[in-house]
Amino acid sequence: MSEFSRRVLEWFDRHGRKDLPWQQDISPYRVWVSEIMLQQTQVTTVIPYFERFMQRFPSVQALAMAPVDEVLHHWSGLGYYARARNLHKAAKLVAAEYAGEFPGDLDALQGLPGVGRSTAGAVLSLAMGQWAPILDGNVKRVLARHHAVAGWPGQAAVLQRLWQLSEVQTPRDRVGDYNQAMMDLGATLCTRSRPRCNDCPVVRSCQAGAQGGWRDYPGKKPKKALPQRQVQMLLLRNAAGEVLLQQRPPQGIWGGLWSFPELPVEDDPLQWCHDRGLGKARPGRLLPLRRHTFSHFYLDIQPREILLEEPGYGVLEGPGWVWYNARQPDERGLAAPVARLIEEIDNQVGASHE
Repeated sequence: MSEFSRRVLEWFDRHGRKDLPWQQDISPYRVWVSEIMLQQTQVTTVIPYFERFMQRFPSVQALAMAPVDEVLHHWSGLGYYARARNLHKAAKLVAAEYAGEFPGDLDALQGLPGVGRSTAGAVLSLAMGQWAPILDGNVKRVLARHHAVAGWPGQAAVLQRLWQLSEVQTPRDRVGDYNQAMMDLGATLCTRSRPRCNDCPVVRSCQAGAQGGWRDYPGKKPKKALPQRQVQMLLLRNAAGEVLLQQRPPQGIWGGLWSFPELPVEDDPLQWCHDRGLGKARPGRLLPLRRHTFSHFYLDIQPREILLEEPGYGVLEGPGWVWYNARQPDERGLAAPVARLIEEIDNQVGASHE
């Protein structure tokens, strides 16, 4: 065991996190779900989602048997919904091909949808006690600063160097504790901004600390201006106050989730209703413009309420379409902006009737 690893483990024994929900009743399934949820998402955000998810899907078999729409419903608000779709696909694979038991092999784990090398390493080390290095965002930051690895980790050469360092530093003994310690170190001390270097167990050997340049490591992703897109969302309401939702394609943004019908900002929404035989329609409220930020573009949403007064709207009921009652919601995966809009307009309607 290297001096680095020894100091990290000594710090973990005194200060590491040991009461996170996925650290209780540890199993490959629980570790796997938590690791997927923690991708791009902070621990404090993940905890309530994880607890609700485990309550509804307590085993990989339960997850595999559930409709994907219900899985997306329990994921709604966490973002990056491809993670949830891959989680469901992987659960089906584990249930069907591995009799519900996660394989104890790095390559087999990486063969599951949405499972990369670091996630597979976390399952092997944290849940199975096998030697396997990890390299999540926190570990990348600790290693990049400690060894002054220049460059953005998204570059192949930089990533390869960080993996080499992770392999060298990961001890054969207490591998699960060490990997958890490295994640804790990055999350609580070696943070992106305002790192608590004075409390760090490896500050004396940290090259970035010696240079006084922790801000330089790891290197930042080259910035580029995000493109902007505009869309109208049609909040089609029937006489019962229900709104018409359309299921999005499996691929693309909000894949598989339910959303409002969309059309280009220059199109006439009443003409759109007429062309689809929705009966008599009249414009309702024009809600405030809102922006949703994705990793690769901005989406400016103009919500328009359309009131349908005639029964012709019934022709759209069928696969991929549903009239949704916010007062009696079902377990349906809604895109986060859609859920907020439904709540907003329903509150306004409720207030108008008081």
